[in-house]
Amino acid sequence: MCSTRAASTAREDAYAPQRQPLYLRATFPKWVAMTKSKSSIGERSFPFLRINERKNKPRKHGLTEIRGPYYSVVGRRYLEDLLETMGNYVDSLKFAGGSFTLMPERAVREIVDLCHKHDVLVSTGGFIERVLAQGGDAVRQYVKESKRLGFDIVEISSGFVSIPTDDWLRLIKLVRKSGLKAKPEVGIQFGAGGATAAAELEAEGTRDPSWAIAQAKRFLDAGADIIMLESEGITENVDPWRTDVPARFINEIGMEKLMFEAADPDVFAWYIKNYGADVNLFVDHSQIVQLECLRAGIWGTKSLWGRVVTYKE
Repeated sequence: MCSTRAASTAREDAYAPQRQPLYLRATFPKWVAMTKSKSSIGERSFPFLRINERKNKPRKHGLTEIRGPYYSVVGRRYLEDLLETMGNYVDSLKFAGGSFTLMPERAVREIVDLCHKHDVLVSTGGFIERVLAQGGDAVRQYVKESKRLGFDIVEISSGFVSIPTDDWLRLIKLVRKSGLKAKPEVGIQFGAGGATAAAELEAEGTRDPSWAIAQAKRFLDAGADIIMLESEGITENVDPWRTDVPARFINEIGMEKLMFEAADPDVFAWYIKNYGADVNLFVDHSQIVQLECLRAGIWGTKSLWGRVVTYKE
């Protein structure tokens, strides 16, 4: 009796869909497929409203890098909230000021792993210029440790130090040989990158943009993936802004190979207004929603509200 009842139950389970009401039989398979599709692509809410749609990652245009720990604490739990809600719009996260050297290794790994889960690359930030002062062995160990901890990008900057261009090229080669992406940061302002007072920066003076452009070209020829353009002396701690500088960089190099530091709402709004939604920008983690509202064309200031549009085939 028990075996017969079990067999009967199995047959009933096998034919359970046929015993469902007609409306359930007709819609259930489609509902399963739709649920799977939505969860795999992370469809946004209110999908019937038109916005400037973003290409899927990895993308080459409209890149957004966010600043991680520095001005405020950014740990795994906060970052989980950020990436679960806005992760589709973040391409990379940058540690600033060598903040990872103050954190437990476990915490650094958790941030790196969480970023990778959301297809977000992780950058060391420009801390290598501090490491350079400790000698070549420290630099090589720094790059090796960055690789071991799961970093993807080593930013190479020289805001506070003077280093020959040929030495930069050797650093790019070292980073690439280690299996990491090299991201040089160039600019026209000496002393940039450390919240230096405007009066002090003005006293330092600025470089000729032509020199910085020529340097950036050599870095790209050496295998750098993209160039970060430092904001100080261009749109930060300077009045009026040197808007001619990014224009010259774009004219000589092209937007795809440039990322602009723009961790100020007025600055990233200016870049989008002048160069469109697909310009590559670096902002603070707290600004990602505001930036993406501008890129999407759904909100903005008076000069941009409803005016940011794109055309995709």
